[in-house]
Amino acid sequence: MRLQTKLILIICSLLSLVIVSLGGIFYYITTSVFEDQIGTRALQVAETIALMPEIRKAFGEPNPSEIIQPIAESIREKIGAEYIVVGNREGIRYAHPVADRIGKEMVGGDNGPVLAGHSIISEAIGSLGPALRGKAPVFDDNGGVIGIISVGFLTENIDRIDDIYQERVEWITLLLLAVGIAGSILIARSVRRSIHGLEPEEIGALYTEKQAILESIREGIIAVNGKGVVTLANRYALQLLQLPEHETISGRHIEEVIPNTRLLEVVRTGQSETDREMLIGDREVVVNRVPIVDRSGQVTGAVSSFRSKSELYRLAEELSQVKRFAESLRAQTHEFSNKLYVISGLIQLESYQEAVELISREVDVHQNFVQFIMREIPDPMIGGLLIGKYNHAQELKLSFEIDRESSFRDIPEQADRNLLVTIIGNLIDNAMEAVLACEGKPDKQVKLFLTDLGDDLIIECEDNGAGIPEEAAGSIYDKGFSTKRGEHRGIGLALVSHAVGKLNGYITFHRNPSGGTLFTVAIPKRHQPSAGGM
Repeated sequence: MRLQTKLILIICSLLSLVIVSLGGIFYYITTSVFEDQIGTRALQVAETIALMPEIRKAFGEPNPSEIIQPIAESIREKIGAEYIVVGNREGIRYAHPVADRIGKEMVGGDNGPVLAGHSIISEAIGSLGPALRGKAPVFDDNGGVIGIISVGFLTENIDRIDDIYQERVEWITLLLLAVGIAGSILIARSVRRSIHGLEPEEIGALYTEKQAILESIREGIIAVNGKGVVTLANRYALQLLQLPEHETISGRHIEEVIPNTRLLEVVRTGQSETDREMLIGDREVVVNRVPIVDRSGQVTGAVSSFRSKSELYRLAEELSQVKRFAESLRAQTHEFSNKLYVISGLIQLESYQEAVELISREVDVHQNFVQFIMREIPDPMIGGLLIGKYNHAQELKLSFEIDRESSFRDIPEQADRNLLVTIIGNLIDNAMEAVLACEGKPDKQVKLFLTDLGDDLIIECEDNGAGIPEEAAGSIYDKGFSTKRGEHRGIGLALVSHAVGKLNGYITFHRNPSGGTLFTVAIPKRHQPSAGGM
């Protein structure tokens, strides 16, 4: 059954139950009050007649009916009662609406309490039929009961008036039911529009999917309503905020969680903000902020997605590493293809000795270099990087030398290898590009020196290129700035500077008088940032 149908049935059922119940209660109260009023009225008239001097005096006359009957009938006509019956202590009537019944015994069987001196309201069947009546005793001067006054209203007439009230209650009930049914239909349709016509099962499935999507996204997600109160936050957002995963920030004001947020400004202006940098604690993040707009175009809140800037740098570096490895493999393939052609030619010319010497020389050079790397730079990530750069340099026809005094074995376990690879790889790439830019220079050299002696890791990368111009010295670490022509420049040294900063180190450079640049990086072995630092 559809949700709209369920809502209509439930609301109509509840309204019907409530309205019918209230109608029945109202009818019962109305008829009860009306009957009480009729009974009270009958009793008051009976007591008033019982106190009339003419009535009391008439009981002592030889023919009381001649005095009492006219008085009783006159009063009966004025109050609209069905009857006023007056009888003596023995129950013999002195007055009755039907004159033929005067002198006969009163009926109903409820005179006992009255003869005892009590006024009562009772329902009994009299000579005219069932009636609601009030009865009062008539006292003599000595306080004795000498007669009975009975004022009655027929139940049939009371029921006729009750039916009028019942009919009105029924019409009002039907009208309220009609209004309730129409209202329930409008409410059900409004609810359906508010939930975009979805059924509860579909809403539940969407909620589950939304939660799964939010937790699978490797970005922090926070949503706020129009007042700036947090309505949603995924676990990755809690991690970036350095809060426990079991803690919830929903219901808190966004400024309590992120004091320097601009989400409230987005809510106020309704303008999106993309790729904005900000600090959350000690972490640099890149933030996107988007307003939430309802169907009427009103801004009802805002959503912010943010990601650690260092992770973006790491992704960029990983892409750069893939590119460098691909280039190294291509260079190695090209270089060895050329040498295989030379060896093949020497064999075809039957110059076997020259072929063997070439093979031995190449094997010795490569094996010596690999053995040096394995012995002095045992870290596989850094060693693999240097071997790749060496092969790439051979293809580019430039000299890449690693100082034989280098040693990089004492690297602290807590030092992030990815950051070290970023630093060394980008310094070498930057140096190679610098020497390749000097087209007229015959001797193109890049030198690298690594040492772990003392309390710092020292990385020195030197080239004999054109050097860094004096006016560019203060901007070389800015992202996008480059002294070289072409697109996609100005990334390498920015990545190096960022990685050095994350390792609590520093970087400097010196211009050689003869041309070229020497970059020096010093990274302390101690006081490294924690594993959770961003």
